[in-house]
Amino acid sequence: MGIVSTEIKQKTIKKAVSLTGVGLHTGKDVTLTFKPAPANSGLAFKRVDLEGMPLIEADASYVTNTQRGTCLEKNGVTIQTSEHVLAALIGLDIDNVIIELNESEPPIMDGSSKFFVEALEEAEIVALDAVREEYVVTDVVSYTDEESGSEILVMPSKEYQVTTMVDFGTKVLGTQNATLNQISDFKEDISNSRTFSFLHEIEMLLENGLIKGGDLNNAIVYVDKPLSAETMEKLKVAFKKDSIAVKPNGILDNLTLHYPNEAARHKLLDVLGDLALIGTRIRGKVIANKPGHFVNTQFAKKLSKIIKNERRNNVPNIDLNQPPLMDVNQIMAMLPHRQPFLLIDKIFELSDSHVVGMKNVTMNEQFFAGHFPGMPVMPGVLICEAMAQTGGILVLNTVPDPENYLTFFMKMDNVKFKQKVGPGDTLIFKCSLITPIRRGICHMQGYAYSNGKLCAEAELMAQISKVK
Repeated sequence: MGIVSTEIKQKTIKKAVSLTGVGLHTGKDVTLTFKPAPANSGLAFKRVDLEGMPLIEADASYVTNTQRGTCLEKNGVTIQTSEHVLAALIGLDIDNVIIELNESEPPIMDGSSKFFVEALEEAEIVALDAVREEYVVTDVVSYTDEESGSEILVMPSKEYQVTTMVDFGTKVLGTQNATLNQISDFKEDISNSRTFSFLHEIEMLLENGLIKGGDLNNAIVYVDKPLSAETMEKLKVAFKKDSIAVKPNGILDNLTLHYPNEAARHKLLDVLGDLALIGTRIRGKVIANKPGHFVNTQFAKKLSKIIKNERRNNVPNIDLNQPPLMDVNQIMAMLPHRQPFLLIDKIFELSDSHVVGMKNVTMNEQFFAGHFPGMPVMPGVLICEAMAQTGGILVLNTVPDPENYLTFFMKMDNVKFKQKVGPGDTLIFKCSLITPIRRGICHMQGYAYSNGKLCAEAELMAQISKVK
């Protein structure tokens, strides 16, 4: 089935809400503010401490480092340890939020998503007037990291589910697994599962000047080796404790486990956060064996690429014989274009965020007289113009008196032509908003299809202007 529009409304939050804390690895005080965002804008981080307050979208293509958390970087601006915040947003079924930070790393809080969940609920989750898209999994997609033996896959399922299986080859932790059967269970079953580490990793991190913000209240430490007196002293200094001991269950005595399988549950939390970087909701079951940020984000990149290709080749399923939403006379009542420069014949779908139109290409088209005699081909620029006219319907539909407005091209980006279009072909155009329309400026992704194949695509930007 691929990408489908659901009946579920996209969600954001009603008001801004802030948390303060310390970054786990930077050790710096940081304020994080969740802010409402419009439909179709997705999840994004904003560095308010930097000039221009740059935005970094939660996108798998920006992953640069997965050593101790998932690091995003765009144009030299970084966000460290993004996964716990993103897991909270996905776990609460939120689609659109701006995450403002005045440092590179969100606060670690207690090492889980619990405090982010509480803050988001305080901000009140609200529905937007736009439906959510989902990627419906029909075939198994998998990624294996040969070096670590980690594997993650997704298989068909009626809803988004995640199972994690953890085995680090240590007696103290053993083999664990955790399952999330429905997203609505996240808050209760997963959100308060804290991050964990092994003693040998803690020693290495301390030696390398990391986990500056770590203390024994935000990480479970599994003792997988004898605790020497020297190490004991280092830990007491690092974590500002007078004494440290090991519990009978093999963890340092800083805290009590919330669940016997808290490690597996936290790994599930990480998987949810990392897979948020796909950027599209998934309808399928994820099974992760020995997951980690590297394998999670590599899988996210792979699935994101598959979804992007399907989106490009997702020919609108319309019945050309059915009465259209708008015929050519209704189109001319809205658009100022006239023959021979009116390049769309019918509109079949029109919503707040997308439009689908069509054009029958005939031998009588004036451009075929000179392009090219003996081998007629529709000029690519005219396919783009037809695509833009289809998008013009989407833009002009936002004003009550479209006949008093004109649409003007501002720019075209990432234009690609895939197939020739000639006499007898039927062109189907689909334009979808990339960002909400603001101040009459429309930024949209356009696709043109012919004979069941993508023949052209482009990012289009246009502005509507009132006729004086």
